[in-house]
Amino acid sequence: MKKLRKILAAALICALALSLVSCSTGSPSADTPHSRTGLYFDTVITITLYGDASKADERLDDVFKMAKRYENLLSDKKENSDISKINDAKGNWVTVDSDTVEAIQDAYDYSESSNGIFDLTVGTLSNLWDFKNNTGTIPNYSAIREALSHVDYKNVEINEDQVRLKDPKARIDLGGIAKGFIADKMKARLKELGAKSGIINLGGNILLIGKRPDKKAYTVGIQRPFSDDGTALFTLKAEDTSIVTSGTYQRYFKKNGRIYHHLLDTSNGFPYNNGLDSVTIITKNSTEADALSTTVFGMGLEKGLEFVNQTDGVEAVFVSSDGTITKSDNVDKLYDYTEIDS
Repeated sequence: MKKLRKILAAALICALALSLVSCSTGSPSADTPHSRTGLYFDTVITITLYGDASKADERLDDVFKMAKRYENLLSDKKENSDISKINDAKGNWVTVDSDTVEAIQDAYDYSESSNGIFDLTVGTLSNLWDFKNNTGTIPNYSAIREALSHVDYKNVEINEDQVRLKDPKARIDLGGIAKGFIADKMKARLKELGAKSGIINLGGNILLIGKRPDKKAYTVGIQRPFSDDGTALFTLKAEDTSIVTSGTYQRYFKKNGRIYHHLLDTSNGFPYNNGLDSVTIITKNSTEADALSTTVFGMGLEKGLEFVNQTDGVEAVFVSSDGTITKSDNVDKLYDYTEIDS
């Protein structure tokens, strides 16, 4: 039931985003939205393009083929994906697609730059908690310690088109970066095909193509934490930008009055308990936005805010568990931030 609510909420967020960016009626024109929705990467994705309907359909066909292809390459849940082949190779080298190498290299770089706060080998730990199916089981300490012993991005080795795990029990999980990586690839392809205006929404990971057809910025709504109906907490006006949120409400269960969520602290193996409900990252590149949303959440409010304020081209909105909203220095100036009354 919780998974169904999550999917419905994601669909409602898609609807909210569309309602905010387009109010056109009447016959098809350059500002008429052409949308398609599907279920990939265990989440609802919606791509919306503006312009000629026949070209939009062709372009949507193309990017949805990409969605399927990348799911079959990068998902650690697909039996014959490149990632699963690496994870199951018992430490041996595996030849993989060039896009898989690129995604793993990007994930490795963010793992290294974050000193392991973001770690692409979190798979043993995320599999142990299994938030997709877990309705209330807290792993025991010995199992968590065992899983943590195999979480170390330095176990990943890349040699041209081959990848291996030096620790045969380690497991790559690209869940913290894959949707951003795929969104960037989709945007590049759509621009090659001539698309000038649109929205890529991969389960709430938003990547905007250009401006709205009327040359104004898009208005994007960000979900209120733990709102089952997708109610927006705030909106941002942006163009040609990625907006990605990591939140405790996206996958979780409650036990003994405490929320256990999918954002795992690689220093102790448990969900972060740092007083944050969500972090939204705003930056041009969706791969960066995806990875940083996880990393900055893990840093916590004080260190995360300091990091964002010192990083060029990146802004953030933090939502604390007590409802307090904290913005990085340039959010209001660059993105016309508006809070929505509850």
